[in-house]
Order: sequence, then C-alpha cells, then structure tokens
Amino acid sequence: MAQQLVDKKDIDFVLWEQFGFEELLKKEEYKEFNKKTCEMIITEARALAIKELLPTLAEGDKEGLKYENGKVIVPECFKRPHQLLLEGEWGCLGVPEEMGGQGAPSFISAFANEYFMAASWAVNSYAAMGNGTAAMIHLYGTPEQKDKYVKKLVSGEWGGTMLLTESNAGSDVGALETTAKKNDDGTYTITGNKIFITNGDHNLCENIVHPVLARIEGAPKGIKGVSLFLVPNYFVNGDGGMGERNDVICTGVEHKHGLKGSATCSMALGSKGKCIGELLGEENKGMRVMFTMVNGARMHTGLQALSYASASYLLAVNYARERIQFRELGHPSDAPPVAIINHPDVRRNLLWMKSYVDGMHSFFHYVEKCGEMANLADSDEDKELYNGQYELLTPIIKSFIADRGYQVCVQGIQVFGGAGYTQDYLVEQYARDCKITSIYEGTSGIQAMDLLGRKLGMKEGKVFTSFLTEIGKTAEQAKKVKGLEDMAESVEALVGRLGEISIKIGKTATSPDTFKVAFAHSLPFLNVMGDIIIAWMLLWRAVVAAPKVGGGASKKDQAFYEGQVKTAEFYMNTVVPTIFGQMDSIEKCSPAAIAIGEDAFGGL
Repeated sequence: MAQQLVDKKDIDFVLWEQFGFEELLKKEEYKEFNKKTCEMIITEARALAIKELLPTLAEGDKEGLKYENGKVIVPECFKRPHQLLLEGEWGCLGVPEEMGGQGAPSFISAFANEYFMAASWAVNSYAAMGNGTAAMIHLYGTPEQKDKYVKKLVSGEWGGTMLLTESNAGSDVGALETTAKKNDDGTYTITGNKIFITNGDHNLCENIVHPVLARIEGAPKGIKGVSLFLVPNYFVNGDGGMGERNDVICTGVEHKHGLKGSATCSMALGSKGKCIGELLGEENKGMRVMFTMVNGARMHTGLQALSYASASYLLAVNYARERIQFRELGHPSDAPPVAIINHPDVRRNLLWMKSYVDGMHSFFHYVEKCGEMANLADSDEDKELYNGQYELLTPIIKSFIADRGYQVCVQGIQVFGGAGYTQDYLVEQYARDCKITSIYEGTSGIQAMDLLGRKLGMKEGKVFTSFLTEIGKTAEQAKKVKGLEDMAESVEALVGRLGEISIKIGKTATSPDTFKVAFAHSLPFLNVMGDIIIAWMLLWRAVVAAPKVGGGASKKDQAFYEGQVKTAEFYMNTVVPTIFGQMDSIEKCSPAAIAIGEDAFGGL
C-alpha cells in the first residue's frame, strides 16, 4: 500500500537509526515509555489521521466557516474527528503530567503531529492550541490562575488563543494601542481591537481563554511597556463552572487564500467598556511571557510546513507511478506509453522534492532533540550546548522549512500537471495552506533579522562555532564510509565557506555605515544556512544507510537505504554547487537594495 501523509519508514529511520531516540527513553522522566509503546502511539496516530482527519481536509476547505451573530461555526465534518482527538487525549500527548497531559516524550508528540497536521491542520489546532496558553499560565500564573485554567485548556475542554496583532501594529508589537486600566479589585479593564487571531472564536468548545497584550495606563512606550492579560470569553465561578459572558467578541472572520476551515478572527475587547482581564506575570513584562508561546509556535509552524511538503511529495510520487503518458525515451515510436515516473524530468523533480522533504524531516527532529536534550541534560555545560543549538536554529526551522516546504508543494502541482491545478487533487490545497507558514508567527524577514542580529553572535559566536563543529563531525564520519568521501569533502567545503561568510556579514551588520546592507542580505544568509543544513542531514542519513546497502535487509528496506544514498548524491551534485554561488553573492553584499531611491522602484 502506498504511504500517505508521512512515510512511516522514514519516521522509523529518523527515530531509531539516525538519531537514536531510544537512548532518551532510558531517562527516568520517560520510564513509562519504551520503543514498542512509542511505535504503537505513532501507528495509532497514523490510523486516526488517515481514517478520520484526512477526509475532512478538502470538505472543510470547500465548506469553510460561517460567521453568524458574533459566533463562528466550523465545518460540520470537523466535529467527529475533533471529539476523537479529545477523547484520545491526542492534543495533550506531549504535555507534562503535572499540567494534566500524558507526559510523552516531545519527539513522539511531534511525530504524531506530523500525521495530524498533514491530515487536517485546522482540526488538529482546534484540539491542541490551548496548550500554548496553558504553558504560559503554568510558568507565570498565580496558583489560582493555574487551578482555574490549565487543566481545562490542556484537555481541550476550553480553547486558547494569542491576541497579539493589531491593524496598526502587526509584527511591531511595541506600537500596539490596546489599553488596560487597573481596577480596585486587582483586575484590569481592557479596551482595544485585535486581528488575525487563530481560533479566536468557534463552536467546538464552551469557553476560550485569550492571552492579550496591552499597555497599562501610564506604562512606558514600546515593548518595555507591554503587559499580558488573561481574558476568558466567560468568567469562571468559584466552583470552576462558567459564569457571565465577558465583553470580548469576534467581529468577523478573514476570507483567506488557504486554511479556510481554520477560524482567523478579528476581536473587539471592551466595546461596551466591560472587558475584564487578569494580569499574567508582572506588569510591563508581557513579551517575556508571550515568547514562551511564540518560540514553540515557531517550531510548530516549521512542522506544519514540513507536514504539507511530506504529504504533497507522497501524493506526487504515487501519482507519477499511476499516470500513464508517453512512451519511454529511447524506445521505438510504437512502444506503449509508460507511467510518468519513467520520464527524466519527472524523476529529477521528484528527487528534488524528496531531498528537501528528507532533509527537512531530519532537520526538524534534530532541533526537537536539542530541545529535549536541554531539558534532560545532566550538566550545565550540556544544557547550555543544546539550548544554544535550539535557539540558533529555531528561526531557520520556522523560515527555511516554510519556504522550501511551499516550494515542494508547488512542485507537487507540477508533477500532477493540469490536474494538479484543479481542486480535484489535494496538492493544490496543500500549496495554498502552506503559504501562510512563511508569514505568521513572524515573517521570513523577521526570522532572518533575528538570526543575524541576535542568534549569530550568541555567546560571542561560540554557539555558531559549535554548530559548524557538529556538521564537521558528520563529515569526518562520512570520510570513513566507502562511496561517501566526495560528499564529505563537499560538506566540509560548505562549512568552511559558511564560516567565512558569517564573519563578513557579521562585521557588515555591526558597522553603522553598512548595517542596513547586511540586513538586506539576512534572508539569503538564513536560506544558505538552511540549504547547508539539508546537505548535512542528507550526508548523515547516507552515513547511516550506506553500510546497510547490500546487506541482509528485506527488499523494501534495501530500496529505502539505497534511496538515502542516491538522494544525498543528487543533492550534493545538483544543489550544493548553487549554494556556493549564493554565498559568493552574500559576500559581495550589494548595496543596491538600500541605495535605490524610493521613486526608482516605479509604480508612480
């Protein structure tokens, strides 16, 4: 049977062979889990995703949302899978037990979420988005706030959001205009309007808790004066039940390019002057609290794009095996037509898609493992190492996987040809749904500024240097594997050149005369790092797989291992040469984008 959504064999390879996650299961924190348990969880997640969530993907897209009298009604087909997700406690699989979750390793939760996101990101998000709100309350809330909100958010009985964006203040959060006035009882009266709020309102839960960024009257301007407040749709009584309705309402839903089953709402707070919120954490420290959610959201956005790319690739490769058209090149003119997977350009296209899907799959779970290792570290030194890698690579996870994931989805349409441009096949929807991943949770440009302006120089550059060292270790291993020597040299050359370019762009970014020029090249620099990481991950895969080619494994496993080596070979010989060209361009740091006059852009 053809694989769907995510290649199960590739999950097993990444889990147990490439990264050896089984070692982490020996930790005391995961004594309730073993390899067999984890495989059962992933198998069940796959079955639920394919059987229950996937059938809602196209149907939910076509039906869309209804907005009636200040209420959002989701597609009818979402109700059953949403209930099944809650009943199976899938939304809180990786949430710690003390918060009411199942306490599974985060990497197992991530693999399960690959299936759920690829099958229907919208359905999955309705069930799981409250976890981010709960995590902030768990870390920064009072005992009363924790008792009141956390477990109901984690269970999915209540929903959670993030009210950050305003029409005048998109990514520039410090420019927000929402205000908070302190009341005599310690609560705050909130007044303002927010936009682009995922799951701001819907009919799949009885209450929604909104973390809201606002400025207390008299607080400093900019980011330093932003506080965070908890604003529930319904107040909570002393017995934990719901009380009166709060003065927060949905004023409409966006009509979007994709994710049409996901409610993206505009919200009004205090239109009647009676919106009450509770301070979460300290006054004027709202962004510190909010980033507990934002960093996790950026990782999830990368996983979202990866899931779409994975599903689109599998649809494309299976379609290419079935679509019969044209005789094979080099065969007589009267030869019968063959499946298009036999045609050279289709094969090149598919192998390009596969190289990025495989590489991004390993890249995401490498960073996920860094986060896990940081939490489980036995020494401060190890904790600092893994935390550093996690922080450095998070903006690349978010931006690069969003960008390349979208490109993979577009190429999926290309493999299908004209049929792929119709709504008869899911590849068209995957491309539409994927586009938002490069925009929300901080655009690609913002991630690039974060990488160049903050992450590259962490610990005086030591974090970046340790990252290059890790790649070098894989190259050293590859030199010892027959057939991988040239690939290892290519990766070593990439690492050396990246080190040089990082010094050049870093110096340019710190000069008052040229820093704008540097930031004009920050996104190309981020993408170069991403492409080099893909080379690293594919080489790592080949190091694991190459010794098993020709071994005693089954025919299916032999094909898989051969595929790892050939995919790395393809990438090294077709993509890697272009990366050097990109680095040459960055090194030149052309000032044209900064020097050009505004009127010279045209359009007047």
